[in-house]
Amino acid sequence: MSARIKVTDLVKTYGNNEVLKGVDLNVNNNEVVVIIGPSGSGKSTLLRTLNKLEAPTSGSIVVDGVDIADKSVDINKVRENIGMVFQHFNLFNNLSVGDNITLAPLQLGKKDKSAAVQQAQKLLETVGLADKIDQPVNSLSGGQKQRVAIARALAMEPDIMLFDEPTSALDPEMVGDVLQVMKNLASQGMTMIVVTHEMGFAKEVADRVVFVDEGKVQEQGTPEQIFNQPKNARLRDFLNKVLNI
Repeated sequence: MSARIKVTDLVKTYGNNEVLKGVDLNVNNNEVVVIIGPSGSGKSTLLRTLNKLEAPTSGSIVVDGVDIADKSVDINKVRENIGMVFQHFNLFNNLSVGDNITLAPLQLGKKDKSAAVQQAQKLLETVGLADKIDQPVNSLSGGQKQRVAIARALAMEPDIMLFDEPTSALDPEMVGDVLQVMKNLASQGMTMIVVTHEMGFAKEVADRVVFVDEGKVQEQGTPEQIFNQPKNARLRDFLNKVLNI
């Protein structure tokens, strides 16, 4: 398998606080990698360095052969191929659903207006919101907003998708709809890195589960290995708490 993302000895510090302490991680093409771990372990920081929303302090992050830690790299060009979905949607509440989705492709000259609107309609069908294209974003529920955020990320036609705790701000009954959209993406072969507390999703959809704690990858393996045969004591303790086993 060819690595789409290769992280080597990644360190991220904020002042005296070392959040990532030499992380190594490869993500292969068409692979779904789910990152789990306690709050404050460095999971989201790790994810955000993969498209340089957080600049690494040291180490390298090679995406499709380009080391994005290199200051001379045009990160905006790299980001065109990496979609990101955030915990709190980051939509423009003053715009319609359709305008949120067409904004980036139009601004970057990827599509003309008619093609962008056509694509937006198709993406909304994909996420189960076909009738919402003209609705104002602020009229939607949290789960609907998150599905619009996924459609917006897909409008740039990325081939890697990053999800930063995409369901943690949602009411429990809305979580399933968002996870279903993500499962569908995974089944279509999208390369995905997902930080989540949804252990059921990790078990069902991940090709590989990565346990991060105290700024390091403590253990990684198939869902079967991680959930049924964890070797690391901290991982066992974490699973005991979150799964109540």
